[in-house]
Amino acid sequence: MTRQFLRCFSTAVRLHAKVVPNNLKGKSKSSQEWLTRQLSDPYVEKAKIMNYRCRSAFKLLEIDDKYKIMKPGDVVIDCGAAPGSWTQIAATRTNASGAKSHLPKGTVVSVDVLQFHPVAGAITLGGMDFTLPTAQEKIRSILAGKQINCVLSDMAPNATGVRLLDQENITRFCYSVLKFAVSMAAANSNLVVKVWDNAEVPKLEADMLRFYDNVKRIKPRSSRSNSSEFFLLGRGFKGTEKTGN
Repeated sequence: MTRQFLRCFSTAVRLHAKVVPNNLKGKSKSSQEWLTRQLSDPYVEKAKIMNYRCRSAFKLLEIDDKYKIMKPGDVVIDCGAAPGSWTQIAATRTNASGAKSHLPKGTVVSVDVLQFHPVAGAITLGGMDFTLPTAQEKIRSILAGKQINCVLSDMAPNATGVRLLDQENITRFCYSVLKFAVSMAAANSNLVVKVWDNAEVPKLEADMLRFYDNVKRIKPRSSRSNSSEFFLLGRGFKGTEKTGN
C-alpha cells in the first residue's frame, strides 16, 4: 500500500469511529448521548475543516447542489438561522458579499430568536422571533419592495418531551414561514422548511402545492438516520389562488 492510501484510510477510520467522551461526569443521560453523537459524527469534523459553523451546512449544500434553489443575485431569507451555517451557504451561493464582481449580487437576510455572529455579506437579525409580525415587518422594511427568490427554514421548537406537542409546534412554524413566503414570493421562487414526521405533514404538503408547482420530501444524507426530521421543498412559486365571486 502507498503512504497516501494509508493516510486516507487512517483519516476515514478516525472520522467514522465511535468516540466516547471523557467529560461526562455529572451530565444527564441525554447530554451524554448528544456529546457521544457529536464526537462520533464525521459531519461535525468536516464542518470544522471547511469552516462551517455547524454540521447542518451539509444538508443545505446537498439540497442546493441537487435542486439549484439559489443562484447569484437572488434574495434569500433564512429563518431560524443560528448559528449561521445555512446563512453561510446562502451568502456564497447568491454572491451576497459581491466577492464575484462579474456576477449579480444577492441579498440574504437571516433571523433567529437567538443572538449569533454576523455572516459576511448577510443581514443578521439576532434576538428576533421570525413568527412575530414585528420580525416579518422588519424584513419587509429591509427588502424595501424586493421580492424573495428563496425562503429557507431550519427552525425547530425547543423540545418539550411531549411528542405530539413538539410536532404541532414545528408544523406551526412551517405554516408561519409558508404564509410569509407566499406574501413576498417572486415568480418561480422556492421554499425549504424543516419538519418532523407527523400526521399533519400530508396537509402541509397539500397546502404548499396550492402555491408551488411541486413539493418534495427530502432527507439529506447528513440528517441523522435516527432523526424524524426531513425537509419539504416547494419549487416554482405559481402565485396565489384567486377566489371567484
